[in-house]
Amino acid sequence: MPPGARPTPRLLESAALDASVRRWLDVMPERVADVAARWRLELGDPFLPGGHTAWVAPARTRDGDEVVLKVGMRHREADDEATALRLWDGSGAVRLHREELDDDTLYLLLERCVPGAPLSDRSEPEQDEVIASVLRRTWAAAVAPTTFRPLAELCAIWADETEERLRSREDVVDAGLAREAIAVLRQRPTAQVVDGDVVLCTDLHAGNVLSAHREPWLVVDPKPYAGEAAYDLVQHLFNCRARLTADPAGLTGRLAALADVDAAAVRTWVFARGVTELFWWPDLLPVVRALAP
Repeated sequence: MPPGARPTPRLLESAALDASVRRWLDVMPERVADVAARWRLELGDPFLPGGHTAWVAPARTRDGDEVVLKVGMRHREADDEATALRLWDGSGAVRLHREELDDDTLYLLLERCVPGAPLSDRSEPEQDEVIASVLRRTWAAAVAPTTFRPLAELCAIWADETEERLRSREDVVDAGLAREAIAVLRQRPTAQVVDGDVVLCTDLHAGNVLSAHREPWLVVDPKPYAGEAAYDLVQHLFNCRARLTADPAGLTGRLAALADVDAAAVRTWVFARGVTELFWWPDLLPVVRALAP
């Protein structure tokens, strides 16, 4: 079956509501077919439900090696994925075998995780331990701070968006909390010692950690920035919504201890990012109130 006839993952289809994704989807089958031919890959059907901006499928090389082909739309968050994977070199994350970039598309040939079950299949307390463990591995990689974009760049975008939403929808969130969160987003990333920055995954959650034989668990799909390690626990904590709401200080403290980072820093990041998410997830309001500085 030619690549263009293969199923399009559901999340890619839903993301196609965005005009830039629609344009990329029009050329995606051609991109997949071209790279498969050039790299001499035998492709399987894409993983489902897939991601929002990438076509990802199992593949086999001409030497019989089982790998994964990722063909993704280039966008701000994904641009440094290959750089981070090269840096980590399989320590806590999948190995990168090959990469290419063109104007609108990212091509990655990756280690295949076998059996490849997501960490999200496990209980949340077990997820806590694994997330902290793999992050300690990836944070340990030595890197010049300027190699990756600073977390401050991402935080400035969230601060700007929060200010704009606050002007138009002040009823959604307490203005005082919003101003405090904006101050954290603008000041904390630049106030930290740059030499203490690590390479962050930034979007690490249990769905992006897969079981494997080479190591028990491996990170996939990082969206790397350089910044404070404590930030990297935020997305996992948001995905544990019931436990986070029930005991914000207790759960943030547990993850901080497991990851060996400052608990106050984790609380501050969960507060600031939580405020920015209130416009979509108002149920986070008790959490941000409990963790407010």
